[in-house]
Amino acid sequence: MEKKRLLTGDRPTGRLHLGHYVGSIANRVKLQDEYECFFLIADLHMLTTRNTRQDVDSIRTNAVEMVIDYLSCGIDPVKSTIYLQSAVHAVYEINLIFEMLVSVPRLSRLPSLKDMARAAHLSEMPFGLLGYPVLQAADIVTPRAHIVPVGKDNESHVEITRELVRRFNFLYGDTLPVPDVLIGEVPTLVGTDGQAKMSKSLGNAILLSDDAKTVEKKVHGMYTDPKRIRADIPGTVEGNPVFSYHDIFNPDKAEVEDLKKRYRQGQVGDVEVKDKLTTAINNFLDPIRERRALIEADRGLPEQVIYDGTLHASKVADETASMMKKAMGLTGVWNKISRKGRDRIKKLDEKVRL
Repeated sequence: MEKKRLLTGDRPTGRLHLGHYVGSIANRVKLQDEYECFFLIADLHMLTTRNTRQDVDSIRTNAVEMVIDYLSCGIDPVKSTIYLQSAVHAVYEINLIFEMLVSVPRLSRLPSLKDMARAAHLSEMPFGLLGYPVLQAADIVTPRAHIVPVGKDNESHVEITRELVRRFNFLYGDTLPVPDVLIGEVPTLVGTDGQAKMSKSLGNAILLSDDAKTVEKKVHGMYTDPKRIRADIPGTVEGNPVFSYHDIFNPDKAEVEDLKKRYRQGQVGDVEVKDKLTTAINNFLDPIRERRALIEADRGLPEQVIYDGTLHASKVADETASMMKKAMGLTGVWNKISRKGRDRIKKLDEKVRL
């Protein structure tokens, strides 16, 4: 029995951090044993909000670093296809076909697009950003994915895909699978400043590639309870980023509960709590660091993974685009025109020979 196909990915905007691991990477490592996974390096999506020449020049380095992070965390290129979105040419065709099947008002109703425009400090929404969900639909359909793991904030984008696939199948016959969403119950990791979701651009991220000293520095600079100016003052655990991280990364649950109890009673200082968190995070990252060192020593390995994955994804995508054009009748149009054109050339050649 063939495995169902799954698609997800990341924009190549920089190295991955603990928030990526908690939010998606850990789940992908598990899912690759259950599904045929396609992980795209979404460089075209990056261009919707970051499209200077400098941004484009950063894609190669960021893509390689991202793949190193993937492999270091346990994503297996034998089980999963990792590919560069912009190098899969059929994506452009599928995207264009889907653009014909959706209205501007439908896309304009998606609140997440306005949020993305604000986050990118765009005064006006570019057409490419408005069409972000359509390109996302093309990505999902490219490998004919059955499953798309998403967070609650992106569920509406996948619903656009489902609408487009149903519309296509209604117009041209049952051709494409309607994808289902897989909403993971994963915590959102706040940044080290406690103010927002972890993000490298906000300077509040602990990277998967950070060394032990860097982790120690970042943890000891973390936001805690601002009302607690001395260790003997009872502190608040709920909503405290240091304890949120302990809950996720410290496997010694008895130690975590003891720290929480003493923190609430004013019997432990922030330094001890952060020291133990530093140890927990470094212990968590050590196996990832070891795998990273091996991968970095094997020069060209990340590029080969991307190359092999992109060739495979392109083959699957070409099949999908051909299926869609055949269902629409576009293939028949070209075949009839080209056949008559070739026949005429053949007749003219025969006359010349006579």
